[in-house]
Amino acid sequence: MRRLALLPLLWLMLFFAAPFAIVAVVSLASQAPDSIPPLRLELSLSNYLALFGDSLYLAAWLNSLYIAAVGTLITLLIGYPMALAIARSPRRSQPILLLLVILPFWTSFLIRIYAWMGLLSENGLLNSLLRTFGFPVEGSIIGTVWAIWLGITYAYLPFMVLPLYASLEKHDAALLEAAADLGARPLRAFLHITLPLSIPGIVAGCLLVFIPSVGEFIIPDLLGGTETLMIGKVLWDEFFANADWPLASAVAAAMLFLLVAPMILLQRADIATTSRSSR
Repeated sequence: MRRLALLPLLWLMLFFAAPFAIVAVVSLASQAPDSIPPLRLELSLSNYLALFGDSLYLAAWLNSLYIAAVGTLITLLIGYPMALAIARSPRRSQPILLLLVILPFWTSFLIRIYAWMGLLSENGLLNSLLRTFGFPVEGSIIGTVWAIWLGITYAYLPFMVLPLYASLEKHDAALLEAAADLGARPLRAFLHITLPLSIPGIVAGCLLVFIPSVGEFIIPDLLGGTETLMIGKVLWDEFFANADWPLASAVAAAMLFLLVAPMILLQRADIATTSRSSR
């Protein structure tokens, strides 16, 4: 068993731990525009002090959390009924329905977001349909936070549906039958049986959507425009526009820490709760 664990451990070391270590070292360096690469290695916390001392980064972080949280909620509200419908459909049709859910992954992520730019443009399909039905539409939804939420929901919906389906598919239908025999209405049976049992799938799906949405760059850059402030765009500007690699690395390291730390604390609390209940 230990030998089997060596391969995933090696994978994590090469593609997570080693890159993060490089980013952490660069975040402690200082900017040197005249050298290649544009940094001077040293042990300094000036980048982190600048990061937490500037209101721009705090605003970008809070706005990223807000946009990601709302996008995750929208994805959950759409993905839960989809996963429930797939889980309760006939067994022979479930693989086809799951294939339709993951079918967009067969196309490049960037191409799909570019397609939404055409659909949401001023003369795109959405505005054309609205004008056909008599709505006086002017301008474009591109450049607003609504376009970002639409892009997040479309891009990350499969990450919500699949964990929810994996959780809902394991439920015992006899529990709902027993609830119906005892006089429980479908809504009450759902709130007291299906929903509580699907909480692990909800948590997994929300994490899979929320975490990449916080650091998303392509969707806010292409659909949100220049006025949308998110931490992914700030990181891009610091690295490429300002050539400040140490500050950009500090932004990346702080973002990873602020996302991973609550997950570790939540996991430890869950383990402690499980151990107490087992006693």
